[in-house]
Amino acid sequence: MTVIAVLEFNLTPETLAQALPVVHEVLEETRTFDGCESVDVMVDQADAAHLVVVERWASMEADEAYRAFRAGPGAPTALAPFLAAAPILTKGVIDPAV
Repeated sequence: MTVIAVLEFNLTPETLAQALPVVHEVLEETRTFDGCESVDVMVDQADAAHLVVVERWASMEADEAYRAFRAGPGAPTALAPFLAAAPILTKGVIDPAV
């Protein structure tokens, strides 16, 4: 079952120009990670430093493997210096009964 992960984060406005290429690079890695079905990014029209990333994963296990990769010692995120606050992650599945 497809798992949807929504990652919401705010970049520091003064580093936005330097941060966006890093965001692009990180998301390219995400898109090629085993089990990733898609990644879309919404840029807040009122605040360009506010991004919402919508990821689709083939399974909860694929998503968990990706989160472990990002948290592991071999793959620290390059985005940390550009973040204004800790990202917020929400994961779930589409429920056709709702």
